Amino acid sequence: MKEQIENKYVRRTQKDYSYSFKLQVVQEIEHGKLSIRGTQRRYGIQSHSTVISWLRKYGTFDWENQTSNNMAKTPEQKLMELEQKVRLLEKQKKFLEHQIEQSEKKAILFDMMIDIAEKEFNIPIRKKSSPEQLSVSKKNTKKA
Repeated sequence: MKEQIENKYVRRTQKDYSYSFKLQVVQEIEHGKLSIRGTQRRYGIQSHSTVISWLRKYGTFDWENQTSNNMAKTPEQKLMELEQKVRLLEKQKKFLEHQIEQSEKKAILFDMMIDIAEKEFNIPIRKKSSPEQLSVSKKNTKKA
């Protein structure tokens, strides 16, 4: 019985908590799902000051001015943010299009290599479909 109680309360250090865990705790407190003491009990965090330090580091509340950072943005700020997002999406699109082009070139190259190997070594490399598969594929194409 004592072993179970001792195992339940393991002494932890700051290094034991991952960044995502800290953000999750801060988010739960800021959204009002749990209090600081509630998060301590729920997740086994020993110190009140640990949670407070996470709130100061990762929270949206400005502790120096005692105000929330969720201030309304001006239309110019919103426009600039959207322009940045558009630029980022355009870069991602260009990168993905380049990858598609490269993969298509590779596919053509591999087909050519297989054709050459089949001719030079007189070995069928590509898998031939069985007659049963051919009849099934013909039926499927007729239905479509």
